[in-house]
Amino acid sequence: MRIGELATAVGVTTRTVRHYHHLGLLPEPERRSNGYRDYGLRHAVVLARIRRLTELGLGLAEVRDVLADDAGRELAEVLAELDEDLARQEEAIRERRERLAALMRDGVSAEGPLSPELSSLFREMAGGPESPMAAKDREMLALIETAASPEERQRLLAGLRGAFAAPGAVERAHQVYALLDALADADPADPRVEDAALAIVDCLPDALLPGGEVDGDSSFLRAFYADFAPAQAEALRRTMRMVAERQQKQKQKQKQQPQPQPQPQPQQRSTP
Repeated sequence: MRIGELATAVGVTTRTVRHYHHLGLLPEPERRSNGYRDYGLRHAVVLARIRRLTELGLGLAEVRDVLADDAGRELAEVLAELDEDLARQEEAIRERRERLAALMRDGVSAEGPLSPELSSLFREMAGGPESPMAAKDREMLALIETAASPEERQRLLAGLRGAFAAPGAVERAHQVYALLDALADADPADPRVEDAALAIVDCLPDALLPGGEVDGDSSFLRAFYADFAPAQAEALRRTMRMVAERQQKQKQKQKQQPQPQPQPQPQQRSTP
């Protein structure tokens, strides 16, 4: 058989046959005196087996292991591994479909697909007047959730759930958004900047407003502050300064507290 006849007999293309030759999966017969290669039945058998294995989902490297005479793994072992991998893919697909179903059921926010927990929180916070600052806040929370590690994400969501579970928390959040919206065209020295910073600190716990670097030469901080109007950025700087100062005072207070002394253990009397 010539290459075209072999490819037709097995149901593949001649390009596929040449690719398998190049990878060393299919033995390549010697050319005859007329310059053509003459394929035999054994080539068709091997080519058909390669096709069956690839249709099962094996990669070409795994197919090579199966076909090699000195293969380190038996076909049953390769297929069992493939079955486990397909099971993992099925589980991942199931989880993605559940998430998509929840998004279609609850609606997709402007921030794009989010976790069910954050989507639920955004729905609970909705209902107030439309606020540009509220939209920025949702964008920032979506960014943090996406970039955070699983542990940090859980800490963030737990802190948000605890903060907004308190009575009147949602209303206070909308009041803070209104204060910040009002600073869009204000001067950074406007007295309302301090009012807004105090309101933010009172609205959220320290866990959601970490202290630390506030005015340092951080590219992320520069980009963060640049996304706000000058007076709004100043209010956020003051907020983080207040939180950093409060956290520092708490640490000093903890250091000054006397440490409990170990109680002496009563001595046991020996019996005569």
